[in-house]
Amino acid sequence: MVVGTVREIKGHEYRVGLTPECARAYVARGHRVLVESGAGIPAGFEDGAYTDAGAELLSEAAEVFGRADMVIKVKEPQADEFPCLREGLILFTYLHLAAGEQLTREMLRRGITGIAYETIETDDGALPCLTPMSQIAGRLAVQEAAKYLEKRFGGRGILLGGVPGVARGKVVILGAGVVGLHACKVALGLGAEVTVLDVVAERLAYLDDIFSGQVTTLYNTRANLEAALQQCDVLIGAVLVHGDRAPKLVTRQDLARMSPGAVVVDVAIDQGGCLETSRPTTHAEPIYVVDGIVHYCVTNMPGAVALTSTRALTSTTLPYGLQLADMGCAEACRRSAALARGVNTHRGHCTYERVAHTLGLPYTPLSDLL
Repeated sequence: MVVGTVREIKGHEYRVGLTPECARAYVARGHRVLVESGAGIPAGFEDGAYTDAGAELLSEAAEVFGRADMVIKVKEPQADEFPCLREGLILFTYLHLAAGEQLTREMLRRGITGIAYETIETDDGALPCLTPMSQIAGRLAVQEAAKYLEKRFGGRGILLGGVPGVARGKVVILGAGVVGLHACKVALGLGAEVTVLDVVAERLAYLDDIFSGQVTTLYNTRANLEAALQQCDVLIGAVLVHGDRAPKLVTRQDLARMSPGAVVVDVAIDQGGCLETSRPTTHAEPIYVVDGIVHYCVTNMPGAVALTSTRALTSTTLPYGLQLADMGCAEACRRSAALARGVNTHRGHCTYERVAHTLGLPYTPLSDLL
């Protein structure tokens, strides 16, 4: 198979879909690897490292799209890349289609086989290709919140860890999954008071256990949420519904319960965000203010730490990519239920039920098309 990767063009996205080590792995299995010149440089990988690994450099992304059987990226195709999408192409990347109707319809119209990292799911419910980025995003969420609490950014002027004789900052986390867990680790490490809300009692019990009671865990009832909002300096949205839009848990009216200058970091923004007032932002302009509350809603948070996140991501996507290259999409999906769950579009059909339901599209099970 001819496998390709291109330079990401989404604003301030520095990650890359294949490292030189990945290219070497594909070449060793007899596959051809095409890399857009400069694709890896923002993440710290020089062109020469790819050629040393046996990859071929091409000057334009359109060449890679035109010649590759499978293109491996990090972020969903941008509008400028739509003309490069062609029938029969396998696109292996983060897609977040439930929050991207235009992209979904474009992929269906062009007959793209879209395999989304975020919906590859093992039989036990784990999301192996989403987990490393969720870990990074959770840790970054607290780091960014601490910065934007500074007065010069419109924040409350609070140091999360406080100092002797002064109260610590209060962090509220909506969601006790991977993002919430790693946000807890960093927030506690900074010395903040941390409260986590979720609807899954087992996850709350797990966090209570591993943090030895240092975290306040609350079942996410409306009353508990309202009380938490009144007290918090930082609110982190860490809600995930696999393959679907995030639920809007916090309304605009709820912002009035928060202290002016409090900071919201909505990690769920890739899936539409879990606050009514959330809208996508970029690393170039990461924040905006609504009713006195600072909102940070960057859609590619891990891109800020590109070297760490590229290595973490590719270590989990590579085994699935090799399966696709070795066997082809149909056979790889027959053999791997986890990989089959990652297929969101195939031959003009929407093959992921939650995406189809959210966007009002016909749903076709992948098994009917293979």
